[in-house]
Amino acid sequence: MEISSIAAIVFTVILAVIPIWAWKKVNALWLRPKRLEKLLRSQGLQGDSYKLFGYNNQSHMNMQQQPKSIGLTNQVAPYFFFPVHQTVNKYGKHSFLWDGRTTKVIITDPKQIKEIFNKMDDFTKPELGPIGKLLGTGLPFYEGQKWANHRKIINPAFHLEKLKDMIPAFFQSCHDMISKLEEMLLSSDGTCEIDVFPFLENMTRDAISRTAFGSSYEEGTRVFELLKMMGYLLMNRHISRSWFQPTTTKTNKMKEIERDMHTSLEAIIKKRERAMKNGEAPNNDLLDILLKSNHNEKNGMTNQEVIEECRLFYLAGQETTSVLLVWTMVLLGKFPEWQERAREEVFRVFGTQNPNFDGLNHLKIASMILYEVLRLFPPTIYFDRVVKKDVKLGNLTLSKGMKVSIPILLIHHDHDLWGDDAKEFKPERFSEGIAKATKGQVSFFPFGWGPRICIGQNFTLLEAKVMLSLLLRKFSFQLSPTYLHDPTVMQTLKPKHGVPIILHKL
Repeated sequence: MEISSIAAIVFTVILAVIPIWAWKKVNALWLRPKRLEKLLRSQGLQGDSYKLFGYNNQSHMNMQQQPKSIGLTNQVAPYFFFPVHQTVNKYGKHSFLWDGRTTKVIITDPKQIKEIFNKMDDFTKPELGPIGKLLGTGLPFYEGQKWANHRKIINPAFHLEKLKDMIPAFFQSCHDMISKLEEMLLSSDGTCEIDVFPFLENMTRDAISRTAFGSSYEEGTRVFELLKMMGYLLMNRHISRSWFQPTTTKTNKMKEIERDMHTSLEAIIKKRERAMKNGEAPNNDLLDILLKSNHNEKNGMTNQEVIEECRLFYLAGQETTSVLLVWTMVLLGKFPEWQERAREEVFRVFGTQNPNFDGLNHLKIASMILYEVLRLFPPTIYFDRVVKKDVKLGNLTLSKGMKVSIPILLIHHDHDLWGDDAKEFKPERFSEGIAKATKGQVSFFPFGWGPRICIGQNFTLLEAKVMLSLLLRKFSFQLSPTYLHDPTVMQTLKPKHGVPIILHKL
């Protein structure tokens, strides 16, 4: 065939392909988003019109980084400028927004929320991007059979009997922190002002190391520091011309941290494997359970998956409890009457004895306080899910590829669901339990809800009760006038400027 004939064929193919390619691009960039927008508006939902170059998250990030204090009065609920919150404030609860070219429908109705949580195959977790994966994958990010296998393997680590066995470790971790605080008080005549947040972070890090991995805090220090550095880089990354595309320098730094983290976790795992091979007594902790699953060729975890789960539990195991405890100290420091009621209950139940499982289950006031703290300051402030196929959700019709966003913070503070005092600290609303407080609706879910509810929620609540009980018996405290109330989201909802507390030895 002559060269001219080949060129003609190539040219013809190109001419045929270009319109198809162009049509697909126009459809993806403009026609489909506008069709979805029309569909949602026809169902009574309101939101900003789709733009080819939509919402720029840089403006939101800059706004979040500006120092501010929203004040801590009787209205203690945090205030945010996240896109979901902005949209609800502008258009109401029945609204939508844009995540690039993807429509995100805001869901606040408890019945629809229940349906989303229950239909986990129809509403799945968004895929982590390459940068998000650097912080870690694991059980919460898996779907389908892989999620089911990992959940089945990990479940025994959080059974009731296992939790009971963890109480001495919780006690030891808290005792170590209390000893440090008492030393500080000795040198300051029994009263001093300290930022309690770093102490609580160290205490909960120590606890997860002891209970899940059988090691002391020192052995896991490197992992925790690397996780902290990774989180800081992710939250403060520079934005280049492409959305969420970090600069080369930061990308390389993240990859370097990821390699160091992998090496540190691998060393902990290999140490345990050697102990198991040498016939040493099993710890029966999370790490043992993960490693034993490797012997199951069909459904066991790979070594890489074990490392990923370890990294996840190192992070989540201390983050959730530390922020729960620090917000509890903020509120009990601001509302001393509740602090005193909780202290009286602890002395009544335990006296001077160490906390025990049965007694912890009888701490009604402490439970009410912790639930109310989780309502006002949930660790995660919203959940996103991806619609995997065309579905009906209540009276809504949703198309495949859309996202739904469940704004936990807004729902926990919704006056229609919780009453006119929704943004106030009132633990008595939980005096008859969660079901009574929520009137049986899915309106309180700090750990998620349904089949995928957080596997570690009972771990977190038990640990928080142990540590709160010990702290209340040793100290009284009040919130320092220097406290700057500025909740911020850095992996979890936490106090941006720390929590200075005036501590008194009892």
